[in-house]
Amino acid sequence: MNVLDKRNNVKDFDFDPIYKTSYEAWLGYRPISGGDTEETYRKFCGQIISLGNTQVIKSAMDELKRAFQAMLDVIPEINNTVDTSGAVVLGAFEEIEAAGYELGDTAVQLNDDGFRLKTVSAGDTSQILVIGKSDKGVLYGTFHLLRLMQMEAPIDKLDVIENPANQLRMINEWDNMDGSIERGYAGRSIFYEGNEFTNNLGRIKDYARLLSSIGINAIAINNVNVHAVETELITKKLLPDVKQVADIFRAYGIKTFLSINYASPIQLGNLDTADPLNEKVREWWREKTKEIYDYIPDFGGYVVKADSEHRPGPFTYNRNHADGANMLAEALQPFDGIVFWRCFVYNCLQDWRDRSTDRAKAAYDHFKPLDGEFLENVVLQIKNGPMDFQVREPVSPLFGGLEATNHVLEFQVTQEYTGQQKHLCYLIPQWKEILDFDTYARGEGSTVKKVVSGEVFGNRYSGITAVSNIGRDMNWTGHPLAQANFYGYGRLIWNPKLTAESISEEWIKLTFGTDSEVVETISKMLLDSWSIYESYTAPLGVGWMVNPSHHYGPNVDGYEYSVWGTYHFADCHGIGVDRTVASGTGYTAQYFPGNAEIYESLEKCPDELLLFFHHVPYTHQLKSGETVIQHIYNTHFEGVERVNGLIEQWESLKGKIDEKRYEDVAARLDIQKENAKDWRDIINTYFYRKSGIDDTLARTIY
Repeated sequence: MNVLDKRNNVKDFDFDPIYKTSYEAWLGYRPISGGDTEETYRKFCGQIISLGNTQVIKSAMDELKRAFQAMLDVIPEINNTVDTSGAVVLGAFEEIEAAGYELGDTAVQLNDDGFRLKTVSAGDTSQILVIGKSDKGVLYGTFHLLRLMQMEAPIDKLDVIENPANQLRMINEWDNMDGSIERGYAGRSIFYEGNEFTNNLGRIKDYARLLSSIGINAIAINNVNVHAVETELITKKLLPDVKQVADIFRAYGIKTFLSINYASPIQLGNLDTADPLNEKVREWWREKTKEIYDYIPDFGGYVVKADSEHRPGPFTYNRNHADGANMLAEALQPFDGIVFWRCFVYNCLQDWRDRSTDRAKAAYDHFKPLDGEFLENVVLQIKNGPMDFQVREPVSPLFGGLEATNHVLEFQVTQEYTGQQKHLCYLIPQWKEILDFDTYARGEGSTVKKVVSGEVFGNRYSGITAVSNIGRDMNWTGHPLAQANFYGYGRLIWNPKLTAESISEEWIKLTFGTDSEVVETISKMLLDSWSIYESYTAPLGVGWMVNPSHHYGPNVDGYEYSVWGTYHFADCHGIGVDRTVASGTGYTAQYFPGNAEIYESLEKCPDELLLFFHHVPYTHQLKSGETVIQHIYNTHFEGVERVNGLIEQWESLKGKIDEKRYEDVAARLDIQKENAKDWRDIINTYFYRKSGIDDTLARTIY
């Protein structure tokens, strides 16, 4: 009997009602009362007609029932045959068409996960059709309909067609089975505790609802750094538990993946090698993969971190990444499984005295020469920048550089380097800049969003994944406003054309209601917050300057003499890393000419990335007219004042926000203010003492 069966199979759970609003997040379904909106909605909500009979369709039906009861105090009738009364009708295209509805070329317009919402009228009766190419499309369409209703949008004349831009829309949990989360800032794991699976399946189901509501269709449920206990997730001991979790996600259209230990044949199979070209190793993985699919027939596949930061991999056996990934891909091919092979590979034992070794170059140097050598079910997983999710760094040159290999973009929703969910830092504007970046891979217009969607190179598999920011805190994300990053991630990768402004407005209305002052105030706070955080932390793209290991708080030289390759090279004359071809590491050559020429040139390089690409004197004049040193002083002083502005804006909403969330945000903003002061004073003092140059405004620097 497995762990979850030994304990009770919990479907729901109790918690203090004060947390209810925080916990429900953007699926709170607040009551709609009075006026034409309520009257119109009631015409459709008395009945749900379900023409499909899958688990996923049932999830859509359950969500409608939950929402209609909460918003309108209506318990809808459930039917599986069409009549002429007002209703919401659910079904895949063939089912809806077979029921007699005229749908034209809807099927041609929809991709596998796409949906159409269409209001149809017959006499005095109207119905809303929720049509999918598949049952998953029906579910996504259901959530979109409920999104519109929560925002009190008109639904009496709907004709909406939506297709996700990205085929793979994934989330990576960095959870460990002891209950800890690597880079987790919202409490412990919702999946594990005490090296066992949780008995709180109700919470996992609610997480699946949240994920599906924003279009996520894949999840890896354990940390990419796979330790001893987690290595056993692919064994008979724990696969029954993985199966039960996969069953929950399957009902919401989400495939389950596992991060694996590359050395599993040694640790689990009693082999003396994990050499990917060894036939015994290959056979072990074939048998192990078959065993997993016996438990989980729609298992998604493996996520692998190999030969990175002391993790085992094919380098041990003088093999390359293609050798390692292809071995696993072959084992997965009979089941249509995928290998996500992470490109976060670099020398983490670097000699800081060696100015020629450049961590930024590593991923491209490792993987560009192997382009085209990976099997078609291998997907390379590439961080958005060449370093490690800094508040500002350039786009990885692997986007556009890999022409013949499937790959996905990896974001970090969890705020490892952006305030760890103590600070407000809305990341959608940053991600928009990355997705809109032109790689020039196929000439002008070859943006990252077109590369990762498969539009530029026609990859079989493509999309976006990200490191999750959720934990066991009752509001899921620690900072209540960090839910906006979680929500915004899903919405943005579904449709990268959405603006940061429209995503923030959606989330606020769904989460806090439609009061105009609340919407406008929180929207401004969110949209300003990335710029504010950047202003008082590391300047001009140089990055890091954080305390080692936990990465929170200022420490200018925290990594300066370390093995990790994260340097700023500040001396008494200047600061920055020379990555030019002319005089530096040559990193700029990894870009296509349209970008390489800009980054190589001191005059053309954007100010916000200046110190990433160039070592300059403190007196170097920026395009803004400020010197580098004065920019450092000014932005760090201004950053603290701008945090004060966030506090004032939030205080203006007292009484308009429920007390629990109001106090939680206020407490986090107070922490942010004090920490911003630390950043200001430590950074400014460091560079004042280093440069000996006074602040022209004679402010207090220690």
